[in-house]
Amino acid sequence: MAHEFLSNEQIVQAARHNLPQGAWDYLVGASESETTMRRNRLGFDRIAFRPRILVDVSQIDPATTLLGQPLRIPVILAPIGSLQVFAPEGGIAAARAAAKFGTVHVVSSATEPSLEETAASTPAPKIFQLYVHGDEAWTRQILERVKRAGYAGLCLTVDVAVYSRRERPMLSGWTTPSRRTPADPRFRASLTWETMDMIKEIAGLPFLLKGVATAEDAALAVEHGVDAVWVSNHGGRQLDGAQGAIETLPEIVAAVNGRAQIVLDGGVQRGGDVLKAIALGANAVAIGKLQGWGLGADGTAGLVRVLELLEHEITVAMGLLGVTRIDQLTPKYVCAAEAVMPPHEMSMWTNMPGSRLL
Repeated sequence: MAHEFLSNEQIVQAARHNLPQGAWDYLVGASESETTMRRNRLGFDRIAFRPRILVDVSQIDPATTLLGQPLRIPVILAPIGSLQVFAPEGGIAAARAAAKFGTVHVVSSATEPSLEETAASTPAPKIFQLYVHGDEAWTRQILERVKRAGYAGLCLTVDVAVYSRRERPMLSGWTTPSRRTPADPRFRASLTWETMDMIKEIAGLPFLLKGVATAEDAALAVEHGVDAVWVSNHGGRQLDGAQGAIETLPEIVAAVNGRAQIVLDGGVQRGGDVLKAIALGANAVAIGKLQGWGLGADGTAGLVRVLELLEHEITVAMGLLGVTRIDQLTPKYVCAAEAVMPPHEMSMWTNMPGSRLL
């Protein structure tokens, strides 16, 4: 039973036992040499905490908000395509976990079931993530469906202009369900700031731009009126050899300068990682691999347990840092440090070997 898991390491191990090799490779792998993915993890490992003492931490509240939506902890569920390969209910399983725990599910346009079915599965607010697979008429049609279904926001992913070489599943011959009927790649490849403006205007919803990795693009994003800048390199699944997401965060925070909220994903494995990102200026982080592992371990219950364990790690770290609220975290609570272990997709759990053969 999910409540018996004492750590997210146990959840990863259970997911590995349950998932077929193809689904596992899809979840844990990245593009080409997987350098970007490892830098996502290495970036967190190179940050140390600076705790303060003799602070009353008898009452700790890790809650926050994102785009007006309450979050029990500053962690949301990242959009993941083909969630049905981890749990039969697909997006509904993740949506139910988000609702039960108290966070926001960003629903991928590349997962099953339909966006309407996932929206109707719980009354909790959800954000829809869009991949552009068609022309303006196609875009208007899907955004009308999104609005009718009652989504609380729209997230546009813009770092997939060209689909990358994800070699783990390539070598095993496994293809995700969402890729078995490929869309015309011209539409993603031809996205521009003007296209984004059109999509944002049609949607008329709180708008998140996902895939920002530089200060230059962050500045353009706020000039174009986005509500949230989503710092992401697609979990290392797109451009190989890029910086880790957390490494790019300070320059993006400076460029945004409080004019939009900031979400970060990439390499988050522990509650302490969440607090490092918040201290450096993010408003929330999003989890992808941890989400898939939770669903693979025990469906909705497994994902709820992932979030509960993150919450415990967050509150413990807050108490030991000497803070009682998320908004108290600032760059003064972190500093640069040397990493103490080689980075890989499971390197924050002491019993997980760093082998790509897992």
